[in-house]
Amino acid sequence: MPLPYYVSPEQMMQDKAEYAQKGIAKGRSIIVLEYEHGILFFADNPSASLNKISEVYDRIAFAGAGKYSEFESLRKAGIRHADLKGYAYSREDVTAKSLANAYSQTLGTIFSQEIKPFEVEILVAEINNNPETNEIYRILYDGNISDEKGYTVIGGRSEAIKIFLKERYRSKMTLKDAVTLSTEALESAVNMKLPKENMEVAVLDRNRNGRKFKRIKIDELSELLNN
Repeated sequence: MPLPYYVSPEQMMQDKAEYAQKGIAKGRSIIVLEYEHGILFFADNPSASLNKISEVYDRIAFAGAGKYSEFESLRKAGIRHADLKGYAYSREDVTAKSLANAYSQTLGTIFSQEIKPFEVEILVAEINNNPETNEIYRILYDGNISDEKGYTVIGGRSEAIKIFLKERYRSKMTLKDAVTLSTEALESAVNMKLPKENMEVAVLDRNRNGRKFKRIKIDELSELLNN
């Protein structure tokens, strides 16, 4: 009788991590950074219909990099989670932290129990009236969660873009400066000029009444990038 094939738990986890990382690296990058009036989301996305950035709740937005079908299922689950919690308790009880923790538990369970891990990195951000209390959470494929400040990057060539931003980012930038910096950072990573049609841009703007999420359309983006 042949012996069953054995793989150590350590090797299995390592193989899963490498598999997920390779899948994420094939995707395009997303930059999230704080500017004077809120939080900017800036993605390299040639698709006009498959969004990487979306609203989750009044003050909360989501960004996903990697395999679209997987982070899209997480986005929808997050919206349901937020709506149900807001309905059962109050809208103030829906926070980026609670949503990020839910995502972390889900991804951690999938990574440890399923054969195939999710090939995704996601970001959840919440805007507050005091800029010091803004919340940006990065959740990895294995459920690992980190609290980010100022700026962060997921997907694609994230490390190279982070180095670029580290040298040039400053707090309380104008929206125009933040968009320009994000464009330069993405273009530096791919060594080519990106057409505006390939840029998906949105903000959480604390100065907006009611819902804080707003998409930046191509005409407004062109005006912001016009020197």
